[in-house]
Amino acid sequence: MLALLAGAGLTAVTYYIDSVPTPTDLKLPESTTVYFADGRTPMAKLGAENRTVVPFDQMNDSAKQAIVAAEDRTFWTNEGIDFSGVLRAAWSNVTGGQRQGASTITQQYARVAADLKGVSYSRKLREAVIAWKLDDKYSKEEILGFYLNTVPFGRGSYGIEAAAQAYFGKTVRRDAPAAKQLTTAEAMVLCAMVKQPEANPDDPAGQPGYDPQRSPKARQNSIDRWNYIRDGMVKLGYLSADEAANLAYPDTVQPIDPTARQSGLDRPTGLVVNHVLSELRQTEPFKDKPADYVHNGGFKIVTTIDKQVQDAAEAAADLRRDTAPEAVRGQPTNWQAALVAVEPGTGRVLGYHGGNDGSGADYAGWYHDENGEARGFGQHPPGSSFKVYDLATAVQEKISVKQHFDSPETKEFPASGRTKDSPAGPIRNAEHAPCQPDCALWEATVASLNVTYFALTEQLGTAKVIDMATRAGIDSMWANQKGNPQPKRVELRGHPGQEVARHFSTEVGIGQYGITVQDHANGMATFAAGGKRAEAHFVRSVTKGDEHVLDEQLVQTDVGLDQDAIDQLNWTLRRVKAAKLDNGWDSAGKTGTWQAGKSTTQNVHTWMVGYTGALAAAVWLGTVDGKPLKTKDGSYEVYGATGPGPIWRQFMEQATAARELDPDKYRFREPTFREETASTAGATPKPTAAQPTPTVIRPTCEPAPCVTASPTGRPTPTRTPKPSPSWSLEPSRSIEPSLTPPPR
Repeated sequence: MLALLAGAGLTAVTYYIDSVPTPTDLKLPESTTVYFADGRTPMAKLGAENRTVVPFDQMNDSAKQAIVAAEDRTFWTNEGIDFSGVLRAAWSNVTGGQRQGASTITQQYARVAADLKGVSYSRKLREAVIAWKLDDKYSKEEILGFYLNTVPFGRGSYGIEAAAQAYFGKTVRRDAPAAKQLTTAEAMVLCAMVKQPEANPDDPAGQPGYDPQRSPKARQNSIDRWNYIRDGMVKLGYLSADEAANLAYPDTVQPIDPTARQSGLDRPTGLVVNHVLSELRQTEPFKDKPADYVHNGGFKIVTTIDKQVQDAAEAAADLRRDTAPEAVRGQPTNWQAALVAVEPGTGRVLGYHGGNDGSGADYAGWYHDENGEARGFGQHPPGSSFKVYDLATAVQEKISVKQHFDSPETKEFPASGRTKDSPAGPIRNAEHAPCQPDCALWEATVASLNVTYFALTEQLGTAKVIDMATRAGIDSMWANQKGNPQPKRVELRGHPGQEVARHFSTEVGIGQYGITVQDHANGMATFAAGGKRAEAHFVRSVTKGDEHVLDEQLVQTDVGLDQDAIDQLNWTLRRVKAAKLDNGWDSAGKTGTWQAGKSTTQNVHTWMVGYTGALAAAVWLGTVDGKPLKTKDGSYEVYGATGPGPIWRQFMEQATAARELDPDKYRFREPTFREETASTAGATPKPTAAQPTPTVIRPTCEPAPCVTASPTGRPTPTRTPKPSPSWSLEPSRSIEPSLTPPPR
């Protein structure tokens, strides 16, 4: 009696001092789902708990009725407390008897809300007080709705919606098609789980719980509990006797999937999720929020990634798969490829393969992690693939691709410090062409002549070439530093070429300085769109329930190339043999190779970049350890055309076929050439056009619904990550020309 009176006093005091955590106060973690561009195919699940909250009035009646029949048949009439159960539990606990844990639905919610654990006298009293207050303050519907969204159902699912998906692949939403809605019989199976969601880890065979797929004993437990719930449904008037008699236990529970609880972040698209989160952290709705705000916020994030394009990217660029091109399949384990595809005109990243492991290294780009640190290994010297920006600058300056240049095997350039007496020596070609020593610019492009392009870069000026590359899509470039073996990142975006050119030498024109695969793909998309740059991005929309939190905004910026310049650019790059597709599409591209150390026979970075009018892609093939590319047969004959070239072509053909577009709508125009005379000096460049004004464009509606607002551009890394490359915004002013052999 003393114990009970003391308990009553405690109850009275607790009633006034205990706050009642409301659904809003609790802020239950709700998993965020990342989708492919169709908005229906999941890419990854984020969050500590697999939970999808469905408002009570949007649930069908199946689970509402089954849970009452299973857990608290007096729910609709009681005051939130099972007084006899509380007294029975208290007396049993005080006298040393078997611990009692029976509770009403309201008490069970109170236990979760107040995070009350264990079965004790004080806990039962406090649980009862909170339940009493809840019943005073909230309607039965509110309490039941929150309970159904809160309790665990096993298989890592919290709440009835996550359980419906985990066990039956269905939903409790009443607005879903009837065939997709959870049935009464299925809801009864799920509500049986609440009694013991998981097997007892100390005795899994003896106490396996109620998941019918776990073991025969667990299945029998489930059937027995299901029958108990069915009887309750009849007693409560939810089912008639005839309906109950005709109701069959459903044997359609999905098998237990050991990978179901995996978030999907271990797949190659896990790297896409890193970029998505990095992009969101720079936007107003998500800026300065806690690290887990997105993960546990219950958001629906629709990315720009097209599932079929992504499949084609992984099939071609994952060298471990038997779907990779024969030329690169089954090669040494230190080989690594990266591929990024961007949609011209919108900047949507349609496919991204930065590595085989989404939790590992990213060889295609870089991003900010939750601590604001830059991550990624995606910068590589582009070699001759960078010459597309020299060429674009030339045609912008009205230098015709049919203009001739002096193109000997080697040539000194005193103004750039490349003479026979300099450490790096004169510039020399790695390839040969029938036109030598006097070649038209287009011939020098197809043959990738370094002498010609070094002369062109020197004539145009490093600053102008950098300006063109930046406007097209190259946001960052890695510069050499005297005394530092690691290159430093230089932010190009937002800085005039004249300002950043001090970090680089004329070698920029032949691809000495590292850039990312993503930026290179964005540059190709700009040329594919007729010189209209759109920001490469990964997010189409973010919603939460019916609220649009963030929507994509598509903006185009003219890089200053008129139609004649674009036509000449396309015409020239179409003549690169490695860029030719066998599917009837007009295509343009450029290969690139950067050699290892001072070797003239070994390569460490190889590229293939290019585009059609509907799709642009960049492919890098190198090694994870920085060693030269060596085939399984011991050969070092790996070049842009023979390594990444087959990857690029296979991807472009498969991705184009998957998108089912009409190639006749994306034909390149033929240029109109004016008469040119041979010249070894080139035309006098005209002043660079003023920076154009961005133009907002309307987004297309396929394949995802139309949206209208967007995340901002990518940020600048603020400090050096490890083991990522060493990055800085302020490289040394001293410039060291490369001592390595020329690129191919």
